[in-house]
Amino acid sequence: MKRFLQILFVAIIGAIAVGFYFKMNDNNVTGDRIVGIGVLAIAFILIPLFIYHRSKGKKIQDYMFTQENIDKMNKKNSNHPENQ
Repeated sequence: MKRFLQILFVAIIGAIAVGFYFKMNDNNVTGDRIVGIGVLAIAFILIPLFIYHRSKGKKIQDYMFTQENIDKMNKKNSNHPENQ
C-alpha cells in the first residue's frame, strides 16, 4: 500500500506539472483541465487513501474527547505542577 501511495503521488504531481507545461505553451484550456483533474485526484483519491493507510490498526477511542480521556489528562497534569 505504501508503494502504491508513493507511485500515485508521483503520478499526480507529474500530471499537474504537465498541466502547467500546457498552460505555458498557450493551451490554457487543456492545461487547466489537467491541473484540475490532478487537484481533484489529490483531494478525493490520494488523501483518503493516505488517511486510511495511516490510521489502520489504531483505536479511535484514544483520539476522542471523552470523560475518561479528560480524567487521564487531569491526572497527568496533577503529577507535574511545575508546568502550571
